[in-house]
Amino acid sequence: MPRSSCSGASLFAYMNLGAEVRKVDILAVKAPAKINLYLGVHTDRDERGYHRVDSVMAALDFGDVVTLTPTEGLSVTCEPGIRAHMDHTTTYRAVEALGKAFGHDSAFAVHIERHIPERSGMGGSSTDAGAALRGACQLWGIDPEDSRVADIARSIGADVAFFLKPDVSYLAGAGDVLQEQFPTPQLALAVVRPPVMGSCAQDAYAAFDRDPQALSPLAPYLEALKTGNQNAIVEKSTNNLAAAAIALEPELGRALAWLRSRPHVLNAQVSGSGACLFAICDSASAAERVACDAKENRNWWAISSKVVDSSQIIC
Repeated sequence: MPRSSCSGASLFAYMNLGAEVRKVDILAVKAPAKINLYLGVHTDRDERGYHRVDSVMAALDFGDVVTLTPTEGLSVTCEPGIRAHMDHTTTYRAVEALGKAFGHDSAFAVHIERHIPERSGMGGSSTDAGAALRGACQLWGIDPEDSRVADIARSIGADVAFFLKPDVSYLAGAGDVLQEQFPTPQLALAVVRPPVMGSCAQDAYAAFDRDPQALSPLAPYLEALKTGNQNAIVEKSTNNLAAAAIALEPELGRALAWLRSRPHVLNAQVSGSGACLFAICDSASAAERVACDAKENRNWWAISSKVVDSSQIIC
């Protein structure tokens, strides 16, 4: 399936339903990766048992592609494959829940073309679910900003709601309640993943509970985003879950130190609970050099990237 410059590349095919042959839409939807420019995990929890989280998330210019084809039943496939039953995935549950909520038969063959590494802290399963929700909304004529869609997204996973309209966003609650959105900062990034197993978010939060880290001030970071203070956006990017991720995967600490030592790197952080790291560089060419160095000389997964807004993702 070719990529499109917009989120919903509408193609068509023909379904053979016995004696009837009908043209059907095929929709290819971009599912962008994300990073956490600010992540602040609190020690207290909500009534669901989730940690209270302040999160500033930003979408990147690469990610997965989710294709929806109307058919006679709901199915999810992906390439490369994953170690999970497809009917247990966030994507399957999201489309199924949307159909039930709006009275539609969730009859889609959903295919995920995966480019985001597993256990990366870049929202792979959440962005796929968000893209599937946006695609199903488009095919069913549902406003993706309907509060019922957001409620479904939050019920599937903490990050899914962000991907319904992935502008740079501050989310509170468990990192799932949108508070505010901001202009898109111009950030040149090198994103890398060293060859570690990677930890699930649940394990990272458990490690955080064993050794909680102090929160960095949130208000100055939000003010920097509002005013477009580029230096502060870069310098104050932080993640107090990083120590927990590094405790579980010590190689991440060494990789982070290497990134921070590279020429023209202004800041580097763990994304979410890892295992991807991102370096904010002073230029796109510097980001490309860091990514190439990581890939060619250290044999890491690596890519140069930038932050994008929803207009570059959603038609």
